Amino acid sequence: NAEYGYFNLAVFYAACSYDCLFCQNWTFREHARSLKPVMSAWELADKCNERVSCICYFGGDPAVQMAHSIKTSELAIRKAEKWKGLMRICWETNGTMSWPLLKRAALLAYRTGGCIKFDLKAWSETLNIALCGATNRRTLDNFSRLKVFIRKSPDPPFLVASTLLVPGYIDAEEVRSIAGFIADVDPEIPYSLLAFHPHYVMDDLPTTGRRLALECAAAAKEEGLVNVNIGNVHLLADY
Repeated sequence: NAEYGYFNLAVFYAACSYDCLFCQNWTFREHARSLKPVMSAWELADKCNERVSCICYFGGDPAVQMAHSIKTSELAIRKAEKWKGLMRICWETNGTMSWPLLKRAALLAYRTGGCIKFDLKAWSETLNIALCGATNRRTLDNFSRLKVFIRKSPDPPFLVASTLLVPGYIDAEEVRSIAGFIADVDPEIPYSLLAFHPHYVMDDLPTTGRRLALECAAAAKEEGLVNVNIGNVHLLADY
């Protein structure tokens, strides 16, 4: 039930709990160092009006600013209730926040018809540390625990996932492991395989090859996922 004629308030947090070598928004570090711009939850919620039907938090990553995003969401929902409007709340995250905070966010997303998107960088903890500078244990644990919130109705889906196909690092077997893990939570969770574009420290790598993307998609489906797609197809190289 999409809303036409409305706007999405996209909130970018200039902070992150990962330090990915392929970060596509690495310039946020300049804002993090200067500690500006700064906006309170009340100021941010005031950006919502009757034409805004959704708030989406991303970055960087909202995992390190959960208290701010939760408070903003609560204020925005109260505003929308006054004019009897809809205010969907969504998060796009690496999933490293504490469970109590994620649970509060999940309740807000669930209640408003929003969603939570997990960026599952890797299955192997060693590989995740090598690529992102941190363990993925909490990410995987948090993803599993969200199973209790998954709606019986998949439209709109409450929980979605994505993986960036970094050439030479994330291959079909790595995706197979991730997909099997997702399928154990719920086989209908939408899963996006994203084509890689060289950025930040990994600016000397090629873009993802078409053959690798197709192999990864096939592996994900073989593990039981029914909603698999390849994103950024315009970036796929012919190899």
